[in-house]
Amino acid sequence: MRAWKYLRIAVLVLVVGGLVTAALWPKRVEVEAAPVVRGPMEVTIDEEGQTRVRERFTVSAPVGGRLLRIDLEPGDTVVGGKTVVARLAPATSPLLDARTQSESAATADAAAAAAAQAVAERARASAQLDHARQSLDRARQLARGGAVSRADLDAAEMAAREAESAFAAATAAVERANHEVEVARARLRAPSRAGHTVDVVAPVSGVVLTRRRESESVVAAGEPLMDLGDPEDVEVIVDLLSTDAVRVTPRSAVRIEGWGGETPLAGRVRRIEPSAFVKVSALGVEERRVNVIVDLDPVPRDCKLGDGYKVEARIVVWAGTAVTAPVGSLFRRGQEWAVFVVDQGRASLRPVTIGERNAEVAQVLSGLQPGDRVVMHPPDTLSDGGRLAIR
Repeated sequence: MRAWKYLRIAVLVLVVGGLVTAALWPKRVEVEAAPVVRGPMEVTIDEEGQTRVRERFTVSAPVGGRLLRIDLEPGDTVVGGKTVVARLAPATSPLLDARTQSESAATADAAAAAAAQAVAERARASAQLDHARQSLDRARQLARGGAVSRADLDAAEMAAREAESAFAAATAAVERANHEVEVARARLRAPSRAGHTVDVVAPVSGVVLTRRRESESVVAAGEPLMDLGDPEDVEVIVDLLSTDAVRVTPRSAVRIEGWGGETPLAGRVRRIEPSAFVKVSALGVEERRVNVIVDLDPVPRDCKLGDGYKVEARIVVWAGTAVTAPVGSLFRRGQEWAVFVVDQGRASLRPVTIGERNAEVAQVLSGLQPGDRVVMHPPDTLSDGGRLAIR
């Protein structure tokens, strides 16, 4: 009887101990694992861009005047040196307000009075010229008989020449006064549209890209009227952060995606502009940006890209064969990178050295070998040697 009692106590102790041990036993942490592989890898800089016509020509007004309505619309074809894209007529004179009109009328009256005064001065000069000529004739007759000295004859000739000059000056003054009267009266005339038109001819062959002016209006010399170009000869402009632009080199491969077609378009970087500019981001942060110009490889005929279309560019800055691990498996441990390697159902902490990295994988320089399996997104509760349950 006593033996049965001891046996029941021993069994109870074993059960309680087992329950306590099971409760305190470390649980397996459920994680996802991914393999470390060797294969091709590339690093790209992804940014939105837009297309633009490679050669764009802006047609401007050669002279100031009244622009007649432009009938050409965006998309219309023009022939260089033949197609008239715009016509300019002489601009009408501005209308005069009451005050300006009164001032102009007074100016015209003053000019008419000055003209009358000039006519009177010419009449006086004409009379003086006649008198000087008569005096000269008498002095010459008297000089033949010796009744007038040579000095008196020279004085008469000088007076005649002075009278002729005075008459010529008075005649010129009359003409000038008459012209001033015409100018003053012209300011009072009603606006006129008389004059010939000036035809603006397309400088190159292509299509109308944009029409800056459509309706009839008065324009100044040099004002843009329209843009011409070939929409099939386009390039892509991508503005990158200056910190990304320094990694791009001419002839770098580019993939153009998100343009509306299913197949990405291929291209090459032609130029990285040397000057940066400031652009405010959607968050209101000023960023230093650099324009990168991309040439497209021959595109399919069904590609309908035009001027100013939105695209997504992937610029390849590094490509090669490497041992890679998923970026989601990496975490910081001090100043180094580390991963958890799946080792016989347990997590093995391992420091690694990485090189190039993109959004999905990172190049592993040391610490891992192809075939290793690493823990994806390791939780904070996972420690070195912890038991794993792979999902």
